[in-house]
Amino acid sequence: MLKVPFLAEFLPDYALGALPGPDVKAVLGWGMKPTAAAGRRLAERRGIPYVALEDGFLRSVGLGESGATSLSLIVDDLGVYYDATRPSRLEDLIRTAPDWCDAGLTARARDLIAGIVASGVSKTNMGGPLDQGQLKPGRRVLIVDQTLGDASIGYGLASTQSFSDMIAAARRDEPDAQLIVKRHPAVAAGRKQGCIAAADLTGVTLIDTDVRPADLLAHVDAVYVVTSALGFEALLRGLPVRCFGAPFYSGWGLTRDAVDTNRRGEARSIEQVSAAALVRYTRYVDPITGKRCEAEQALDRLIRLRDRAERLQGFWAAAGFAPAKRPPIRKLLNSPRGEVRYHWFAKNAAKAAEERGGKLIWWAGKESPPILQAAAASTAPTVRMEDGFIRSRGLGSDFFGALSVVLDDLGVYYDATGPSRLETLIATKEYDATALTRAARLRDRIVEAGLSKYNLKGEPPAGWPTDREKLLVVGQVENDRSIRLGCTDIRTNTGLVEAARRDFPNAFLIYRNHPDVTAGNRPGLLDAGAMDAVDAVADDLDIIDCLNACDRLVTLTSLSGFEALMRGKAVTTYGRPFYAGWGLTEDRTGPFERRGRKVSLQALMHATLIDYPLYVTPTGWPCEAEDLVEALIAARDTPLPAPPRGRINRWWRGIRASLDRTPPPAY
Repeated sequence: MLKVPFLAEFLPDYALGALPGPDVKAVLGWGMKPTAAAGRRLAERRGIPYVALEDGFLRSVGLGESGATSLSLIVDDLGVYYDATRPSRLEDLIRTAPDWCDAGLTARARDLIAGIVASGVSKTNMGGPLDQGQLKPGRRVLIVDQTLGDASIGYGLASTQSFSDMIAAARRDEPDAQLIVKRHPAVAAGRKQGCIAAADLTGVTLIDTDVRPADLLAHVDAVYVVTSALGFEALLRGLPVRCFGAPFYSGWGLTRDAVDTNRRGEARSIEQVSAAALVRYTRYVDPITGKRCEAEQALDRLIRLRDRAERLQGFWAAAGFAPAKRPPIRKLLNSPRGEVRYHWFAKNAAKAAEERGGKLIWWAGKESPPILQAAAASTAPTVRMEDGFIRSRGLGSDFFGALSVVLDDLGVYYDATGPSRLETLIATKEYDATALTRAARLRDRIVEAGLSKYNLKGEPPAGWPTDREKLLVVGQVENDRSIRLGCTDIRTNTGLVEAARRDFPNAFLIYRNHPDVTAGNRPGLLDAGAMDAVDAVADDLDIIDCLNACDRLVTLTSLSGFEALMRGKAVTTYGRPFYAGWGLTEDRTGPFERRGRKVSLQALMHATLIDYPLYVTPTGWPCEAEDLVEALIAARDTPLPAPPRGRINRWWRGIRASLDRTPPPAY
């Protein structure tokens, strides 16, 4: 139990120890499991409380036995919620709900229920879609099986006979309905045995695969359970529920019950029961921050983790990834529903993707002819990967691993020769007020904190004039694919400076090289003649300070143009970056045939920073853009390791990066 993630955060009111010394005031054990029996006996002998711990009702994306980290924990010093043989802290909360569940908490519970129902979140969120071909027209009744030996059955005043009684009652009382039996996921996987006997399955529709509970509940008219928590999820959706045992939600006037505990019997609303179970009884920890949180924040986090797991589900055959890139990519593609395999040869990766019904993925900036040939010949879906827009605290060329990437099944954002998933998002997606507000808050935080793609620090600019327009010209790596695929007439930094001086003859022209160029890792230095047109060089200055001090930014396709837009600066483009063509920039290359839609800065930001990329924290946890921003802010005063200099040092840094075998967190 001491290995349970975030246990100290869940239990700040307990000083935890592993051995029963003389100063022990309570014994903590995992529910009523046999493994906790010794602890229960010790507590009884010493006359001290036994405190039962259990997973909460909103747990994780994945099963506990698979190591998935739980977002919730139940702490019960009276009993445990599934033990109907005696009172529990949850039962006491429901019983006394009129005393503490006021109008505000009732409204909060109602909103929480609405969020759970709308999102389809359940306890472990591992089920797949329902095969609707199994459904028949007319009335449908869901009958829920459980695993043989489940503690909640015996402690819920039930037995295996209860399951036979449940089936018999359903046949008797619902003669015209389709009876659908749902096996437990562990039974469906063959790891455990169910409680409903094979002889009782005649004439019913058996669902013996792990499906999303929300999908099932959306297509049935009534639910029969013994003690399964699925009955509680059904009540949240307003479905009639019959109980053949005594789960925590029975006996309060919400269910039709075959068993009476002789302690309940008082009518309670679903809001009161939910407030007790989800708000007051359960403790939550956000695994990304490692801090306690409320039920609403845990639900929001669980929704995002589940959606990410679904986005990354299935088999990913990776081709052409350098060894040093593999450890950070393993974290970025981490999913309890997915698997990543690296292949040295693209044709082998394509074959594996086809055989396993997966996707072929490669690094867009490293597209080799063999990769393109294998992709063209393959029937598997293809995905390109690239660095995200808030990448890290150092350069990729210095082997600082990416903390964000983008996945694109259409093209890639910097390739203006064809559509990309980002371009499609910007062109078609409609964002509501909540989404636009989120994007605006993210923008404010990034701007306030002074973050950029690589977050390298310099010194603020000084001595620039105040009586001339300050024009920041941002250089790029000249062999970068964004220039080759996003530019037409001008493709060099020298050409960019010459065009800027021609079009803005009276401006104070400030030039800043790309960090990879100044580091000597990539090509792109200006010709001597172009340097004569430059009034100031800002290589040693922080890009954010430069953006704040300038009036206009000029670029070919650099991401700094997007960062300038976030800061309210005018932007002129001489190429076709992803943020051009939407009415926010002055585009010297003319109109874009596929673009032209006018979008707000908030909509552009939501598509670019929230919808399109994937993020992880520096510790490897899947996270959102806001989380990475906060992590980078918190870490920005920590010195980075010195970048490697010289071929031998760079080679050694790459070897060390490729040997990182730290497993990504389970969620």
